[in-house]
Amino acid sequence: MKQTLYLMRHGQTLFNQQKKIQGWCDSPLTELGKEQAKMAAQYFVDNQITLESAYASTSERTADTLELITDLPYRRVKGLKEWNFGKLEGEHEYLNPSLPYGDFFADFGGELELEFRERVSSTILDLMQKETHQNVLMVSHGASCRQFMRSWAHTSDLTHEGRLGNCCILKFEFKDDSFKLLEIINPTL
Repeated sequence: MKQTLYLMRHGQTLFNQQKKIQGWCDSPLTELGKEQAKMAAQYFVDNQITLESAYASTSERTADTLELITDLPYRRVKGLKEWNFGKLEGEHEYLNPSLPYGDFFADFGGELELEFRERVSSTILDLMQKETHQNVLMVSHGASCRQFMRSWAHTSDLTHEGRLGNCCILKFEFKDDSFKLLEIINPTL
């Protein structure tokens, strides 16, 4: 059975606005973040996409984004959480190294890049293998989405450099335990 996964980054948060490093720590959606989520919801309406199943990371910002997109009941999943940035959580973004980050955050008690990638990728694969619905929404985080894209870069010609914008939607086909990136949607542009 062929299914579609809509993997999405949450809306703008207070820490995004303040340029603070935000992984496992959390901050609320801003008014702009709420509007971005509503624009993403409109994308699904405009394209006559009926979401049938939904998941969010355990972070408040993803659950709040998801609730502005759909009224579906959903499951919060720890494996969809953002990268753990260790002691740099909540600090100013100027402390970030240049992209790609690699294992930089491990020196500060955070996750190794490949361990983080494996956590997110195996979580999404496991959820989709058990999923019986056609159109599935998962709301996660920028680095989580990016690392999942990297896991499946070999199956798609689509690429994207730089950061993924707030409420960016990655449309994947899921078939035979394989994901293929079909489209990158920026409904807030």
